Amino acid sequence: MPAETMETPAAAGAALRGPADRRRLSGSAMRLFLNAAELLGLNVEQRRAILGDVSEATYHNWRKDPARVVLTRDQLERVSLLLGILKGLRLVFADDATAFRWLRGQNSDGPFDDRSPLDVMTAGSMIDLFNVRRYLDAWRGVK
Repeated sequence: MPAETMETPAAAGAALRGPADRRRLSGSAMRLFLNAAELLGLNVEQRRAILGDVSEATYHNWRKDPARVVLTRDQLERVSLLLGILKGLRLVFADDATAFRWLRGQNSDGPFDDRSPLDVMTAGSMIDLFNVRRYLDAWRGVK
């Protein structure tokens, strides 16, 4: 890709601030989120927590009609982190069953503190999602 067409991280972040860009990305992001959440076997409470503790009514409305959703920048970043976690799981583990078992298993490594990675992810903080994503990236040798 030519240098003049590459988007810098700052430009990408700025794009998420604009309502038109968020509107354009939100429907697809929500459909991807719902598919990933289904694949991971997340319950409604876990899904709501990952999305930033949205209300149950809001979640169900979004699920019914993802094309009408306009996510916040925070929520778009949360969806991105979840997709990165799913990608990391698939790169680190040979099969989904093993990956999803690891996701639900108690883990004594640093970021987990004897909780499962899924418990960390659903604690509500974007930092928790980031820490699980970063852990998987480090495990596979990405800096």
